[in-house]
Amino acid sequence: MTETMTPSPGLDAVEVHGMNRATFILRGAMAAGATFGLGAVAPFVSTAFAADATSDLDILNFALTLEYLETNFYQVKAKAVGLTGEAKALAAMFGAQEAEHVSALTAAIKSGGGTPVKMPTFVFPVTTAATFLDLAYTVENLGVGAYNGAGPLLKSKALLGAAGSIVQVEARHAAAIGLLTGKSPVPNGGFDKPLTKAQVLKAAGPLIK
Repeated sequence: MTETMTPSPGLDAVEVHGMNRATFILRGAMAAGATFGLGAVAPFVSTAFAADATSDLDILNFALTLEYLETNFYQVKAKAVGLTGEAKALAAMFGAQEAEHVSALTAAIKSGGGTPVKMPTFVFPVTTAATFLDLAYTVENLGVGAYNGAGPLLKSKALLGAAGSIVQVEARHAAAIGLLTGKSPVPNGGFDKPLTKAQVLKAAGPLIK
């Protein structure tokens, strides 16, 4: 997803909850890689949590909630609104990619000693293909703004790089849906706007039961 950063040899001696840093990272990589493949989680576990990761874990769990929302939207709700043709193909592709984000974030949180938040129940007020695509455009652009807002708060450069690789995919999803529905693929012009956590929660809150 992003370039793997090699940790400094001097950091391998740092103790993390009774384990040195190298062992800590190795255990997390082995556990996550056994299920998802090391390529999917390496950007997260290579140098993540070299320092205090409490706030990083909070940010990752916030991102995980959004990825749950998007995955459920594409993999569950999309099947109920009668999508056809390109819209159906895009929903299937995007659903699989959002699920990859869920897997990677979950593995990163666990590797950092945290507990991934549980997936909430979602309520999507759409009943037709047209309303589904309208909401998809909104949700994807919301995701872009959320990652842009949260990224600078991350302490770990490795996690920042990984978040950057995810937000690029979210932006491409938004652009593809925009082009499909006649909306602008770049609604904010040359620069996307970062959103605060409060702004994201205000927008996404009504979709979470």
